[in-house]
Amino acid sequence: MNAQEGKTYDLLCIGMALVDSIIRGFDPEPVSASGFRAESGTLNVGGEAVNEAMAAAKLGLRTGILCALGDDAAGDMVKGAMERCGVDTGPLDKVAEAEAAEAVAAAGGSISGGVSAPAGESLPAPGSHSTPVTTMFVNADGSRKSITNGAHRYNFHPEKYPEIIRQSRAVTLGSLFRAPFDDPEVIRGVVRAAKESGAIVLADTKLPNFRRLTLEDIKDILPLIDYIFPNEDEARYYTSPEGRGIGCGGELTPEEMAGVFLDYGVKNVIIKLGAKGCLFMNERETIRLDAMDIRAVDATGAGDNFLAGFAAAKLGDPSFGVPGQNGCRTGSGNGGISDEFALRFGNACGAICTTAVGAATALKNREQVEQMLR
Repeated sequence: MNAQEGKTYDLLCIGMALVDSIIRGFDPEPVSASGFRAESGTLNVGGEAVNEAMAAAKLGLRTGILCALGDDAAGDMVKGAMERCGVDTGPLDKVAEAEAAEAVAAAGGSISGGVSAPAGESLPAPGSHSTPVTTMFVNADGSRKSITNGAHRYNFHPEKYPEIIRQSRAVTLGSLFRAPFDDPEVIRGVVRAAKESGAIVLADTKLPNFRRLTLEDIKDILPLIDYIFPNEDEARYYTSPEGRGIGCGGELTPEEMAGVFLDYGVKNVIIKLGAKGCLFMNERETIRLDAMDIRAVDATGAGDNFLAGFAAAKLGDPSFGVPGQNGCRTGSGNGGISDEFALRFGNACGAICTTAVGAATALKNREQVEQMLR
């Protein structure tokens, strides 16, 4: 990942922005007719693009964000948190201006570029949407379940801003298969704008919720993705007959799952395996890393921090890394930083994230991660 002269950003994170209402230690036994108790309840900014942007900025990358926020308290909370971490939120002003113009056009009976809702459903009009709020129930071991709502499928079109996309050395899709990247045309527009400017494309993934895509639906664009980051459940789903949209077959190993993505043309596959570590695979090599020995409190955003750490190692200055660390200065990559070291760095970032409640709470800076790796 060589530097490209004249680019505004090292990394531009594109996708979902929201607030997580995190309930930890929920007790299902009622204490009154309508009352329940929990160990704690907190509000944290979130969304894959936001989590990745905040982590990347903390790690020293020039980071921008391209997402849609509502004109509400939740949106102000998200924007303020990103700015305090050093994320450039300038693109959000351009999005807000464009959405306001579309809202005016809508009032006059004309909206361009909209996406039709499924039969019997409707989407919020541009300029009038709310910032999504996700309710998350976190268990004692850090695992969690989440509740989404209609605001999570807002009709945001990042492909309308190619001039912003072209300003970055690399872009992240946060996340592929979820809004706004559950629309093949949106995916094509963003990825092509990035590749036309020579950018690296990193794609996080999510299981589908409101709209379902298969690998077959986007098979023409998958060869333009440089790195894809599914977790094991996501990899299993998208490499299954249902997720691929073709064929039949039984349970696959992680290596076989990675092979399916490679067969579709993705350059590098990183499958996050939770307590079993992670798997990296491309046409040249396969790398397995164990999970770090750490007490998990909340796994929210761990994968986003992993991706940001990997990108920071590959995109950072040539001095990046721990002197003498195995894998630090071997193989291809910026300044000699190998994929293996980038994996180790990302692995450490994900582990650190799990030590506190919220996706952007525990990770502080690059030095913290390097200290963990020593």
